[in-house]
Formats: sequence, structure tokens, C-alpha cells
Amino acid sequence: MRLFFSLLCLGLSVLPAFGERFEELVGKIPLGKVSDPGTIQVPFIVWGGDVATFHANGGLKTRPDSLMGKQGLNLKLVPGDDFPQQVKDYISGKSPFLRGTFRMMGMASEVISQHPETKGVVLFQMTWSAGDHAVSREKIKTLKDLKGAKVVLQKGGPHEGLLADLLSDAGLGWNDVNVVWAKDLTGTEASPAAMFRKDPSIDVCFVISPDMLGLTSGLQSSGSGLEGTVKGARVLASTAERSRSIADVYVVRKDFYDAHPEWCAKFTAAYLKACEEVVDMKKQYETRGSRSFEGLLQMAQTVYGKEVLPTLEEDAYGLILDCSFVGHPGNVKFFKGQNNLSGFEAFQKSALDLAASRGYAKVRSGFIPSPVNWQAPLFTSYLEKTDATRDDRFRAEAVVDEIEALNSGGQLDDSTIYAFSINFQPNQQEFSAIQYGTEFQKLSELSAKYANAVIAVRGHSDPTKVLLETVRAGMEKGVLKRSGSRGNYTYYLNGKVLSLQDTEALTQAIAQGQFDGAQNVNPRETMQAALNLSRQRAEAVKNAVLGYAKQQGLAMDQSQIQPVGVGVTEPLIAKPTNMQEAGQNMRVEFRLIRVNPEVMNESDFDF
Repeated sequence: MRLFFSLLCLGLSVLPAFGERFEELVGKIPLGKVSDPGTIQVPFIVWGGDVATFHANGGLKTRPDSLMGKQGLNLKLVPGDDFPQQVKDYISGKSPFLRGTFRMMGMASEVISQHPETKGVVLFQMTWSAGDHAVSREKIKTLKDLKGAKVVLQKGGPHEGLLADLLSDAGLGWNDVNVVWAKDLTGTEASPAAMFRKDPSIDVCFVISPDMLGLTSGLQSSGSGLEGTVKGARVLASTAERSRSIADVYVVRKDFYDAHPEWCAKFTAAYLKACEEVVDMKKQYETRGSRSFEGLLQMAQTVYGKEVLPTLEEDAYGLILDCSFVGHPGNVKFFKGQNNLSGFEAFQKSALDLAASRGYAKVRSGFIPSPVNWQAPLFTSYLEKTDATRDDRFRAEAVVDEIEALNSGGQLDDSTIYAFSINFQPNQQEFSAIQYGTEFQKLSELSAKYANAVIAVRGHSDPTKVLLETVRAGMEKGVLKRSGSRGNYTYYLNGKVLSLQDTEALTQAIAQGQFDGAQNVNPRETMQAALNLSRQRAEAVKNAVLGYAKQQGLAMDQSQIQPVGVGVTEPLIAKPTNMQEAGQNMRVEFRLIRVNPEVMNESDFDF
């Protein structure tokens, strides 16, 4: 839950409004020098990743027996929800640190880069967000439907970046949507959720988890209109799947890092150690209870106050659930991973692009990637999970079962976030990057950014041959009658009208064997052969995509890409009249699908 932005309802200024340069917001700040390490002021915000900071420090002041204390550090943790004030403290020398999302840093990049001393070093990544959501009305089915939509989100909040990501994923831009700006993120009549409820003309709102639950009843549920939900409202996209959209980081002044690299490394190591311990305590809490984890939840409630975290079991615990810790492995991948589409370089570009395009900065001023030696003994001998390897993210059999269940239950469309297709020629078996490189690149990017969603590769076949054989077999057996003239026949199956354009009824009759027994033709065998061939094509396309990614040096989790044979059951044109129409049916469809978390393999860290 991006609860720290709920503090806006208390009158706190967090980020600039659209079109307002960040330097105008903070004003002229005299450059100050950070004192030598004694007690270092470090900001925190209301976010699950910061609970690990409390654990590492033993509270707001460093306890000698805490992880930070044992490293010889002495911190004073202070609230940092007023981000402009953070920047003022940073430049004036009151604190060498900034705490926020990467895109928040991007908004302030021009200001903090005005002096060589305050150039920002992204010291480490804390988490990925899993608790920010785009909720849409029933008519908005996939990301493509954002074109022309009326969208409401908070000015200057974390969701500007999420909207930018979703528009980019769909091949759209800001000019393709009608944006209505909300003053607050949550908790008031000026929040996106409240405006969405009040104004039926608003198609999509960007909200945090509590508001999402209030509008829809859940990630995979639609609002019923009861108990405050909005009828038909559903989650269009979420960082629960689009998990590489909001990255939380610590930035440190360059002059401080240059003077105290060992101090910064110890601070990083202690935080990562705290992440390991928090993850282990959380797992124990979920299985058999954990007093230490309950104590951590109590500490979070004490720090943030009951107004922000009213309960431990739901609010404090939910705060941690809505973030995914990246740990040591995630930092290595973020800063050192080659061709990482969700790594430091990619995020820096997107953050600066957003700052420039939305008017927060006129000059593109980048950041320095973490100079920390991640393989130093301080990390490898101190941490327990530095050599972690990521297994397949998904359990293949469970994913296939889930996709089949969604399809058979008519819920596949509701679970589809985005879809597009490629076409092929009759008898085509190979799918080369020369022909489909643009589409393969897009799949690689979607795979990296939607790490917790499945990409279904669905092979489709043209039904023309099945239709011809069905008519021949049915007429021969006498179970199919027709009336009218050529080109305008009406068919009757066992005395009831059967439209050759009613694909569902037709394929059911074929599968039941009602056209079996004719000489030389068997539509049921032909339909099965088309299904098998469509599955083979889907497999071929999956292999071609993986081959393309490998050739480009891009890492793809092959368990995330699931080939599915559809056969003739979902034609775009049910009864083609020419080869051009038949060619539209010969396609491989890519669907980005929201799946139940139970089909995923558990992992301590998200990397």
C-alpha cells in the first residue's frame, strides 16, 4: 500500500503537480556539508520496505545490539513523506540520504545534480511494489482499450509512472488518454477512488490496495455494486503482475559516499541482512506464528501511528505484503545484470523521460549506479542468501490447468491484461526473427516487466476444411439437411437449425461424433489434427521467442511462456468466404494473463 501518500490528506506536500518544475517547489537551497559520521539522519517513508530499516536499526534510534549497531553505525531515522523537504535536507547537508521511488528521484534529478557534491548515487534497491493498481469499468477490457479513456490519478504521485508504463506497453501515449487530476491519493473526496465512484464518465482510476479492495473486492474479482463496490469495476493492471514498475531505493550524496564508502557499504549490508531476517520471520508467522514478527508489526504501528496502521493483522501486515524485497540477489541483478530490461539503466531512462515529459525537469541529469562491491566479504560472509538462484517462477502444469480453467469458465478475457497476434501462411512451421523480430522484442519486454503474469502463446487454425468436411459428412449420413440456394443455404442438424457461423455449437456436435461414419471424410479427426497442429505452432513460436531472447542476451523465464493449442474453436471469421478471410484465422495470439499466485513457486526475494 502506498500509504505514505495518504498523508496528503493531512496536508503534507509530497511531490510537485504536473508542469511544476521541482526547483520551483523547493526554492533556492544553500549548499551545505554533511558532517563526519556520528549520528547520521536517514529518512524513511510509510512503506513495507522501510519496516526492514526499523528492524535493522532496532527502532528510530540505533540500538547497540541491532544490525546497524553491530556494524558500528549510529542512525537517526526521521519521517520523509514530505519529499521536497527531504531534498532540502539533502542539499543543505542535514542528511546525506534521499528515500523514495526511482521516479521520485527522477523528478528531483535536476535539483540534486546542480552541485557536484550532491550528485545522486543510487546506493541500493529495497523493493518492488506489488500494491498499486489501475481499476477500470467493465467496458475497458485490456490495455489497448485505454485509447480514448478518461483516467483519474493523483497529481505528482507514484501512479504517473505506472500510467506511463501501461500506455507504453499498449503502444499508446499521454495524448491517447484524457487525464483528470486528483489532489489526493486516498482518504478524501479529492482522491481517485472517490472521483471514480462519483463520476461514471471516468473509465479508469489509479489507486492503492485498500481503495482497490473497496472498489472491486479483490485482484481477480469484479465489483457487485454492494457494500460500497462499483458494479463491474475490475483490476485492469496491477504491480502485482506489472512488478517492474515501481522500484524503491536509497540515494546518497556523492561527496558523502566518496568520503565514507565503508560506512555506506555497512549500511547497505545491515539493511540486506534485515531483509533476510524479516522474510524468515514472515514465513514463520504465516505457518506457525512468530512473536518476533508480531513485535516488528507492533514497531511499525508505533512508528507510523494507529491513524496510518489501525490494525496489526491487516494494515501493518498488509503493508509488508504489498512490497517484494529484492535482497542481495536483486541488487546484483539490478545494478550488474547485462541487458536487464528492468535494471538500473532502463529505470534511469524511464525516470528521466517521465521527469522531462511531465515538466518536472528541463535538464536530464542522471544518477550514479551503486559503486558497492557486492562480492566483498562484508556481503558474502555476512549474508546467507547471496548465491541465491531463481528457479522457474511458475509451475508449468499448474499454469496450464489454470489457463484451461479460465478458458472453459469463460473468464480468460477478464484475466487478460493485454493481447496481440501474428499471422502465418498455410503449412508454415518456422517463425524467424527476421519476420517477427518486432513482436519477439515486445514479448521479451513484457516478460521482463510483467514478471508475475503468464504469457499464453495460443495457436489458432482456420476452420474452412472442417466446415467443408462437416457438410459432406453430415449430408452423406443424412443427419444434416439443407434448404435454400447456393450461397444462401440454411442447415438443419437432426431437425434443428445449425448455423455454420455458430462455432461453439458446431464444434460440440463434431466432438460428440455426430458426423462420424462417413466415407473418406471425418471432421472430428480433422478438427483434432488442427488442434494438434496449432499446439505445435505455439510450441514453435515459444522456442523462436526464447531463441531470439538468447541471441539478444535477454534473460527469459521459459516457465512464464506457456504454449496452448486452440485449433478451430476461436476463429476471427467463423465462415470464411475467401483466402484473405481464412488468413485472418491463421494466427498465433499472445495473451498476458493474470493468474492465481498459487501457480507460482515461492521465492524469498524477487529478482
